[in-house]
Amino acid sequence: MRQATNEQMLFGFNGRVPASPPGALVPQRRRAPRNSFGVAVMDPRQGQLPLVRKIDEAARLRLQRRIGAHLRGELQVTVTDNRYSIISVKRGKGTFEARLHHMFVDAEVGIVRALARYIARNDTEASATINVYIDKHQDKIRHSLPPRVRKITLIPGGQFFDLEEIFHALNQRYFGGRIEADITWGRRLRGPARRHGSVNMGSYSVEDQLIRIHNSLDRSFVPRFFVEAVVFHEMLHQVHEIPVVNGRHHFHTPAFKAQERTFEWADASERWEKENLNRLLYF
Repeated sequence: MRQATNEQMLFGFNGRVPASPPGALVPQRRRAPRNSFGVAVMDPRQGQLPLVRKIDEAARLRLQRRIGAHLRGELQVTVTDNRYSIISVKRGKGTFEARLHHMFVDAEVGIVRALARYIARNDTEASATINVYIDKHQDKIRHSLPPRVRKITLIPGGQFFDLEEIFHALNQRYFGGRIEADITWGRRLRGPARRHGSVNMGSYSVEDQLIRIHNSLDRSFVPRFFVEAVVFHEMLHQVHEIPVVNGRHHFHTPAFKAQERTFEWADASERWEKENLNRLLYF
């Protein structure tokens, strides 16, 4: 029962789907946005988007005590309103840290016991029970949020490639101009491009509708069609659903991969990657 807990989809040259952090559960289907636990108030900037009152400390402590009664060890519970990570757990030596969605605050005793078994030892049967509970309480998960107040500096213009120009050209040619996203080069870093055993040349943030491209591609020996291939891949993340199968996100579905093959330079990009991977890793 492992799941990606953030909104980033990464494009890796090694073809691996990004590893999912352990101990996270996510909703299996989406429904229309509704108010969550507590009193919903209106954001004056957005008019109709609900904001949710934070869970009170007494309710958090009550849930912590209820689960802790079925655990051996020290338990710390944080109650969240996270849309993506419904449950996440950190297990130490005799200690447990659990971040739980507020839908569990008033859960019946059977679910509380299942939470304890899952937190303690990642129990498979408990995991299945909790997944069913999550599926039945989708209406408590916010699916519309007011936009984040974040300062994101966009740097689409590089030394050799203008990402904004590439994005708009691809958008018109392959998507009929329907993709709405910003695009930028990543931070200017020096040293190996490899991170954690994979090479992530691009990412797409669902929350920010932002595409980031690794600046190792902004070099003279990199052909334009390869940069286009990476940008095209990230744009596809806005087109395709991300189904949850057996508790895990599937970012690159068969439909995703099939559409990726429609890129004119798909074969050439794969060949160039294999021949020049080592040059891309270090710069």
